[in-house]
Amino acid sequence: MKVVLAGKYPARTFETLRELLPESQFELEAVDTPEAYDAMTDAEIMILRIFKAPAEVIERNKNLKMILRWGAGYDSVDIQAAGERGILVTNTPGANAGAVAELAVMLMLAVGRKLLCHHESLRQGEWSKNTFLNSSYSLNNKIVGIIGAGNIGRQVAKRVQAFGAKTQYYDEFKLTPAMETEFSLPYVTFEELIKTSDIITLHIPLTDQTKHIIGAKELERMKPGAIVINTARGGLVDDCALAAAVRDGRLRGAGLDGVEREPLSPDDELLQDPNIIVTPHVGGGTADIGDVILPMLAQDIRDFADGNDVKHVVNREYLSGK
Repeated sequence: MKVVLAGKYPARTFETLRELLPESQFELEAVDTPEAYDAMTDAEIMILRIFKAPAEVIERNKNLKMILRWGAGYDSVDIQAAGERGILVTNTPGANAGAVAELAVMLMLAVGRKLLCHHESLRQGEWSKNTFLNSSYSLNNKIVGIIGAGNIGRQVAKRVQAFGAKTQYYDEFKLTPAMETEFSLPYVTFEELIKTSDIITLHIPLTDQTKHIIGAKELERMKPGAIVINTARGGLVDDCALAAAVRDGRLRGAGLDGVEREPLSPDDELLQDPNIIVTPHVGGGTADIGDVILPMLAQDIRDFADGNDVKHVVNREYLSGK
């Protein structure tokens, strides 16, 4: 069975996967350029990190049986088109949660403490020790509103609490009372979270319902000087409205690992304001993340090949007879 590792991965990913999948059962090939990916027609199992799998890619690979996403998100795969052809789509939930949570907290700290402002001032020859003294804030005693209390959101809660922050959350699917107590996460309505949080951080998937969940109206209702963090998906926030709110001084700043116009051009407005920090969708991208993800991927592949139940399937609703 041919397994294609498609995209760019940390060092030794291919070698480690080769060790986890028996050579007698699986042929393994690396496809790491867009040109090679677009020309590929013979994949039976695909592992995807950066490349997307719309319907045309699925149709082009006639023998495709399984698509595995490196990470929790799977909006880059047409799961319905795959399911209608009997193709399983899986993800690796929770595997990169710690790394994404770390980045979210790093962005909160960097925006709140004016990291880029100081850096830019120093580059310009200004010793900015007191320049931003009255506009720099710590996490201590701040209210962090978490939109999406899944694995990542809960890990963010634990981390910011260690800095002395208070937490609250909104999610379409409420936690159990026991989990709310365990994570010190009281539930509030979306409107309450928007109005009362000093920092709002997003940890939900991008769907038709969540697109621009933070738009101009929501930004207007936020506390003056609030900070918005998005380490989930571009499109959850109306980036143009966000840039305007920061530029006008209504928001203190923003930290974005997911943007709508990816990749950003150097002259994009999001990159012109030192109160907005943008990282290029690297939340789950660390050299050691494969130590967690690769065993999950290999187990799902082996289970599929052996006819066993596959644990992390995300498109069961579209699979007939699965």
